[in-house]
Amino acid sequence: MGATEWIISLNSAVDCPPSVIGGKASNLSLLAGDGFRTAPGFCVAIGAYERFLEANGLTPVIQMELGRKPLDQMRWEEIWDAALRIRNRFLNSPLEKEFEREIFSSVAELGTDIPLAVRSSAPGEDSAERSFAGLHESYLNVVGPEAVCEAVRLVWASLWSDAALLYRKELDLDPLKSRMAVLVQVMQEEDCSGVAFGCDPRTGDGDRAIIEAVPGACADLVDGNTDPDRWVFAREARQLIESRLGERVDGDGNSELLGRGDLEAILEWLDRIEARMGWAPDMEWTGRRARLTLLQARPVTIAQANRENEEDERVWYLSLRPNPDQLRKLCDRVAGELIPELEQAGEELAAEDLDHLDDRELADCLETRRDLVARWKKIYWDEFIPMAHGVRYLGLYYNDVVRPDDPYEFVELLRGEDMLATRRNRMIREMARLVQERPQLRELLVRTVDSASKQSEMDPALDSALSAVEGGQTFLASLVELRSLYLDIAFDGVRLADRPNALLRTVLELSLSHETREDKGSRAEERSAEELEKRLLVRAGAEREEEVREVLRLGRLSWRLRDDDNLLVARLESQLLRALELASERLKGSGRLDMEAEVVPDFCGEICGGLRDSSGGTVTLPETGKKEGRAAPADSAETPRQLIGQPASAGIARGLVRVVRTASDLERFREGEVLVCDAIQPMMTHLVPLAKAVVERRGGMLIHGAIIARELGIPCVNGVSGLTDVLRDGQVVTVDGHLGIVTVGEAEFDMELRP
Repeated sequence: MGATEWIISLNSAVDCPPSVIGGKASNLSLLAGDGFRTAPGFCVAIGAYERFLEANGLTPVIQMELGRKPLDQMRWEEIWDAALRIRNRFLNSPLEKEFEREIFSSVAELGTDIPLAVRSSAPGEDSAERSFAGLHESYLNVVGPEAVCEAVRLVWASLWSDAALLYRKELDLDPLKSRMAVLVQVMQEEDCSGVAFGCDPRTGDGDRAIIEAVPGACADLVDGNTDPDRWVFAREARQLIESRLGERVDGDGNSELLGRGDLEAILEWLDRIEARMGWAPDMEWTGRRARLTLLQARPVTIAQANRENEEDERVWYLSLRPNPDQLRKLCDRVAGELIPELEQAGEELAAEDLDHLDDRELADCLETRRDLVARWKKIYWDEFIPMAHGVRYLGLYYNDVVRPDDPYEFVELLRGEDMLATRRNRMIREMARLVQERPQLRELLVRTVDSASKQSEMDPALDSALSAVEGGQTFLASLVELRSLYLDIAFDGVRLADRPNALLRTVLELSLSHETREDKGSRAEERSAEELEKRLLVRAGAEREEEVREVLRLGRLSWRLRDDDNLLVARLESQLLRALELASERLKGSGRLDMEAEVVPDFCGEICGGLRDSSGGTVTLPETGKKEGRAAPADSAETPRQLIGQPASAGIARGLVRVVRTASDLERFREGEVLVCDAIQPMMTHLVPLAKAVVERRGGMLIHGAIIARELGIPCVNGVSGLTDVLRDGQVVTVDGHLGIVTVGEAEFDMELRP
């Protein structure tokens, strides 16, 4: 395709099909040719995108990213990671000089100092079959040909966003066949803008027209930043059925933005568009009456019930995309209100003296704790999880500005955050150093751990024994503080504060090493974070310094809180378990509950009923009160030679497998083993410095396992389907963090062990 076919004037595009200029540009050019007022502009044809892929060898890159595992099996984090890597390759791939010259020339015709809108226009986008609404990027107020070139590249890259990939899969489309055109138009500055629907998008009622308007640009309405004025009409009779004023902080909130004549003009356009295109339109517009300008038109997408993908959690996760303003408000609310409230709730529960409560009071206490845990779990899903997108916002922002070769370089900016898990792990390392320096202390702890009971209860005589050895009192004080501040958490339905032996075992294992990996890397990481921050500020320019610092603040805040919130909610669960254990002990002691019954939070109702039952009847738990464990795979299970996942931290290491499923597994972990688990959780990050490598079922470059492994220089492979059902304790594996491959069994060639 020649350069003259890469750029097509909007006025000349009337006869161009969507396969050349995409659905959005095609609709707009047809309507412009039919007399509708549109903004001047041009289209970047699909051929330019195809040439860009070919010239930069991007098709094999896309095939590799989407070929590691079927899209159906990829978690939302893995889809986001693949999209980020593809986007980074797009940003670091040059445009052909001939194409740039055509862009420069076309922008000059519109005006090099005039703000432009750069929008996606994929084939099939804005069609009757599929809308792709909001999935591809649009950039407004783009000034100058260089900025337009960059915006075009970003729009192309948005074809491979996580949401776009999942939407195409939902429609049973082949993502590898996707293509993208781009629409560039002059920004229209009017005093109000909005959307209009030629039928009710909720019901499909064709005799209803809905018009919404906001002051200024239409983007404020589409992005949800401004509450619109709204009118509902009976289309045929032109009868106003309903109207409401939007709630606006600034300006005159007591008068409607549109008069009757303005509304009539929009209704007339809806009729004309439907007559011309053959479908009820979803129209974006700006201006009034004679200055009414069509921004885009597509068929109304009717809300559909009982969609097949309603059970797909990935759709829900990918919908949690607060815009920068929403993200700022959310992070400030979480940091300023929710986290302090959650911390206080945990402290109050821990300070409560349960032993002096009678049975009825204990039942009331247990129900209060159960309800409190349920409340905070809902808050976790509703507010803490969306807040975590601050890290991804930082990643996209950093990559767009800096264009690093490594798309995860931005993670270094998150180092050094003062998280609860970091404080806990630091205290554990300090205790390990103390043990390392005091041989008598070490010998005492070894004897204590070896003689511990099956329940890992600490020897009651340990307190006095520690006082008799050098460094023992210091160690004991740290142990008491550690259990109180950082181990009052639940993991796998067990209170870790009740498993001190597991902690002592970890301390002893860490003391075997002269210098932990964390010690080796911390100072270099701090310097790296400072250097990257300076680099970002320089690339963004002085005029964007305030914006950069706010993005950094939100990213770091969401990174710290997304870790802390897990531990703080786990503390509430721990305190629920404390009350539940006391209640079950009372019932067992009085012979009213089977001594072998294992009581879990799901049985709170039955336990509370038993405490309140003055008749002294036997308490019966569902399914005999036994909690089902997660069985390890049988020894005879067939294990494949290689497991394929995602390369999450570079390096190659060989070691023995230790599968961590339960709280008891934490105690069994030894230095030099390969940590295999569903996912590294904040409750278990203190084990990672002991690991030779990490392998996880859950995938993603921004999950705890991947981040900590890269920080410590440990190979990590994640996103391995069915992992914990395949690998068994004691198996030899070679973990290749470069390729994302786990080889099971002894290495057959020396090459497998070479870094």
